[in-house]
Amino acid sequence: MRLAGAGVRWAAIRWQTLMKTPLVALVLLLVLAVTAGPTLSMAQAADLDQAAITAAGVFRRADAGLEKLFTSSAGFAVFPTVAKGALGVGAAHGKGVVFQNNVIVADTGLTQVTIGLQLGGQSYSEIIFFETPEALGRFKEGQFVLSAQVSAVAIAEGVAANAKYVDGVAVFTIPKGGLMYEASVGGQKFSYRARR
Repeated sequence: MRLAGAGVRWAAIRWQTLMKTPLVALVLLLVLAVTAGPTLSMAQAADLDQAAITAAGVFRRADAGLEKLFTSSAGFAVFPTVAKGALGVGAAHGKGVVFQNNVIVADTGLTQVTIGLQLGGQSYSEIIFFETPEALGRFKEGQFVLSAQVSAVAIAEGVAANAKYVDGVAVFTIPKGGLMYEASVGGQKFSYRARR
């Protein structure tokens, strides 16, 4: 009994020490705020749908070679805006939608926390193509995480011709603004909520 109490006190002390670091506290609050957000209202969902359709069009216009991925993939997720900021510890968040057979079938969320050499803030659009129904099925389980081996390709005319699927996904981004010393998608986690 005494050991259990000591363990609880030790954990509380460690938590208090950790929270004395303002940056860590800020990042934890940011992650909690963006992952515990409310579901979208009908108006917000309609705005997100339109933003995703517009973002998909921006990707298509940026590289016509992406059209083959739009038509041959089992589905794709579009995040119109992903916001990312860092000062040693970084966090990213975005809301998006999932398309299957060119129809929106679900809402999705993206979160990422990174530690390491990084500084700044940026926003970008991201699209993830799923090579097979199995890859899309893993995403639909709602616990999908991009592995460290997956890297995003900054879209420009002609890059899609050499793009390869890794672990069943191909990821592309388009910068929207900001400047950041670090750019990775490895470790991104995704939520999935099917539409009715």
